[in-house]
Amino acid sequence: MVSEAMDAPKLGFSFDLYTRNEMLMTKKGLKPPGYLKTGTTIVGLIFKNGVILGADTRATAGSIVADKNCEKIHDMAPNISCCGAGTAADTEAVTDNINSQLKLHRYHTGRESRVVTALTLLKTHLFRYQGHVSAALVLGGVDVTGPHLYTIYPHGSTDSLPFATMGSGSLAAMAVFESEFREGLTREEGINLVTKAICSGIFNDLGSGSNVDVCVIEKGKKEYLRNHLTPNPRTYISSNGYSFSKKTEVLHTKVTPLKELVNVVEVVGDAMEE
Repeated sequence: MVSEAMDAPKLGFSFDLYTRNEMLMTKKGLKPPGYLKTGTTIVGLIFKNGVILGADTRATAGSIVADKNCEKIHDMAPNISCCGAGTAADTEAVTDNINSQLKLHRYHTGRESRVVTALTLLKTHLFRYQGHVSAALVLGGVDVTGPHLYTIYPHGSTDSLPFATMGSGSLAAMAVFESEFREGLTREEGINLVTKAICSGIFNDLGSGSNVDVCVIEKGKKEYLRNHLTPNPRTYISSNGYSFSKKTEVLHTKVTPLKELVNVVEVVGDAMEE
């Protein structure tokens, strides 16, 4: 009984490793791992005839909005698409890589790509890098076995769900899904629900914003609704437009050869996230 009491797990927070971590940081110069920041709202749901994916269009670099109308729904195959959250370069590179592998597989077999094939390739790639590739994905498609929807986390773990959300606005979007999703939604009902979920992320999450992109995948066809909804239009547009009466004059020109520069300063900024 005494042994069982001593081996019982402690409840609440454990500070047993605080001294060790402090020593590693002060004497060894090691830094603690940072948190994963995904300024995005991406969603997906299964409706009566297929899968609908949605995403916002804001890309951020730290506290700066780097792109107001980026594309976060990536084409994987004629019957498969994938939404990406995390570092923009990572989501683009990972989806492009798997896209090419699926295309080669179709050429070799002469068959339509299956969603589970894309899932296996994506999660194997991400697991290999142990979370250092910052790509959180919502994968959806329709193949010979029916509609499928998966979430893939940066470490390679996956879920199969009838509706899913990811990114920093995922909690706001999930609140909409949990209250209004039902099985057997029609195409229009599914598009409206996805749009509402993305808008919930846009208006309740600082990392999400701008417009709503939607992708509808059904048996034998895919429709990409780019800027399906623009809930944040420009409130002021100059009545005079942006035309100029004459070309800008060049008053002075100075060319400095690179070899004459003494100090070269490297500026490192935050990676653009989407």
